[in-house]
Amino acid sequence: MATKGENGPGGAGAFGRRLLLAVDAKGYGGVDTSTQQQFQEAITRTVKEAADAAGLKRAKWKTQEGGDSLFAVLPKEVSEPDLVDAFMRTLEAGLRSFNSGRAPQARLRLRAAVHFGETSRGPNGFVGSAPVEIGRIRDCAALRAALDQMPDACLAVGLSATVFHDVVKGKPYTTVGESEFLEVPVREKEYRGAAWIWLPGGDVRELGLRDAVREDERRATNVLRGIVDVDEIEDAYAAGIRTDHRTGTFEGTTKVRRVGPGATVIGVEQTTAGDDK
Repeated sequence: MATKGENGPGGAGAFGRRLLLAVDAKGYGGVDTSTQQQFQEAITRTVKEAADAAGLKRAKWKTQEGGDSLFAVLPKEVSEPDLVDAFMRTLEAGLRSFNSGRAPQARLRLRAAVHFGETSRGPNGFVGSAPVEIGRIRDCAALRAALDQMPDACLAVGLSATVFHDVVKGKPYTTVGESEFLEVPVREKEYRGAAWIWLPGGDVRELGLRDAVREDERRATNVLRGIVDVDEIEDAYAAGIRTDHRTGTFEGTTKVRRVGPGATVIGVEQTTAGDDK
């Protein structure tokens, strides 16, 4: 029978609002076994070194680890600004040191997310809304695209709305200014929200992240093309039609004032990949 205290009155773990960290390695499944082992060692070591440097008491973290990933619930007394600022900067420096001299495909590059919210222990990990939200931010299309679009970056950081507004926006708590972040939508599985992305050592605002789509959720490319092959006319129309299961039928028309003998007119060509905005 469930009792109050550690198991909670409803059978769940004890309720609490805590600072959460989630990290995951890019491209882990595409490297060989030896490199995977090196990645795992480097993740464990660089996270610990960054935590120690930021005074975040790594030994007191409650963690859930998965080879190339780490989910951590931090102690109540830790500093949110230290996790966002000193920890992330030290982690980025540690990753850059590990990657020095390594081939591009053997470089360890991480996505990291930070959130503050409700969580508790469950039978097979952590439960609550906060672990779900931080997982969606860590895995969101924009955070993935940040590393894709900036090959030299080895760390991309995503903050939840709670952390960004409480720690960064208009606040003097970190050396990272709010202008260094880019707000992006997060649409992962059932979750709909927003995240604020930062690239230590890079300018995230130069990237095209707001319309990013997860690689595994891309639809077949929609191509619309109308072609007219004419000899000599005064007016011509090139219309292409395609039926899309999301947006319905789209028709493009091009009006040509004068077309010379044997000319080909491409009416409309549109390529769209991914979910609707």
